[in-house]
Amino acid sequence: MTFTEIADRVWVTRRPWFDVTTTVVGGERGLVVVDTHGSAAAGRALADDVRALGAGEVVAVVNTHWHFDHTFGNQAFRELRADLPIHAHEEAVAELERGAAAVQERYAADPADPHRDDVLATTVVVPDQTFSSARVLDLGDRALELVHPGRGHTAGDLVLRVPDADVLVAGDLVESSAPPSFGEDSWPMEWPLSLDIVLGLTTSASVVVPGHGPVVDREAVEEQRNQIGIVAETARDLASRGVPLADALDAAEWPWPREHLATAVARAYAHLPRSQRRLPLI
Repeated sequence: MTFTEIADRVWVTRRPWFDVTTTVVGGERGLVVVDTHGSAAAGRALADDVRALGAGEVVAVVNTHWHFDHTFGNQAFRELRADLPIHAHEEAVAELERGAAAVQERYAADPADPHRDDVLATTVVVPDQTFSSARVLDLGDRALELVHPGRGHTAGDLVLRVPDADVLVAGDLVESSAPPSFGEDSWPMEWPLSLDIVLGLTTSASVVVPGHGPVVDREAVEEQRNQIGIVAETARDLASRGVPLADALDAAEWPWPREHLATAVARAYAHLPRSQRRLPLI
């Protein structure tokens, strides 16, 4: 797979498996790889493509969140350098430690999956460089900013900002090849507020790299923020009016197909304060 340079020494590649978008940022001290894909084998293929850029050695890895399609390739980069620093939000590390085994168990139960053996052969490498709010990576002639804008797609999302190039790598807080993914670890009531922080890190000219799909502009992020906001506020309204969760998807209009939002609405109901839910009388 080839890389495309979207700004000065900022390259992206879209991998066919899950349409994961990986970013490489270069500076005089070397390269930072953002998200390493879903297995050691996939990570090795990615590392080969990074090497083919001829732009320098990898000096750090960043994981935007814990999900295996963004982290299980960490092993491949540690094979290149045993002390390679891998950065992530502290909650992403905790979630990876809790969730990695379940991912491999799921693949073990599906012999037909073409990636099964690669996932099972992967040794999960947990990031060793963590932060709670923000961190700066010094590449010599440029600084990269890691920011935790709040909970959204997961509890441990981060975005990476390249200020001199006006590029922001958003991870799965933003998706462009499909609707945003609301999993069992998502925070739909807080996601819009986290995207407000993300938008505050951009300009009208920013290039935003999503976790899946092609790069987008600030306007696309605003649109997705508003759609996620509609999901959150619609769930809040339904719960406050006493609409049971079982009836919620059929009781309102939604910005995406209902089958995509079942978990989102369930999570929203669960996260709403009791004061915002009309509970049945006993």
